[in-house]
Amino acid sequence: MPKKDTTAEDTTSETVNEAETSETEKKDEKTKKKSSKGSKSQKAKYEEEINGLKEELDKQKEIFMRTAAEYDNYRKRTEREKSNIYNDATAAAIKTILPVLDSLERAIEALNGADDEHTKGMTMIMAQMQDSLKKLNVEEYGARGDEFNPEIHNAVAQVEDPELEENQIAVVFQKGYKIGDKIIRHAMVQVVC
Repeated sequence: MPKKDTTAEDTTSETVNEAETSETEKKDEKTKKKSSKGSKSQKAKYEEEINGLKEELDKQKEIFMRTAAEYDNYRKRTEREKSNIYNDATAAAIKTILPVLDSLERAIEALNGADDEHTKGMTMIMAQMQDSLKKLNVEEYGARGDEFNPEIHNAVAQVEDPELEENQIAVVFQKGYKIGDKIIRHAMVQVVC
């Protein structure tokens, strides 16, 4: 058999292999360059997306905070309105009962010479009325010697009284009643001038 010349073939195949390897390395370098360029552009793209998501999150947080504040204000407002409705309804009911209470007070004052049992019974009824008013948070005001306040007192006359100072109440014609800050009826008074 004839002997083949392996060196020429080997050299040719080595040259081909080297050329292929060289081309592969060049392609790898191009790919790396592209991928590094791509990773830089992709990194910028991700950062841009992250910033966009952060902005959206901030917007949603603000919307949530505003909604929570609006709900809290709504809850407080409805509680206040509910309380006012109760006070207004109570005041309206008490206002219709006050003339009866005034008549009861005048009846007790007129019982000076009456028997003890009759006086005791009227006094007990008056105590029940006052207890009922306290349970409804109704306060009575306007007494001799109190400082005159035009917002809660109705001055119908002025008088000189050496025992009292100026602007004090001398006589109470009709007691005043209130629930909290809400006036049910102004006290009708005579003021020292």
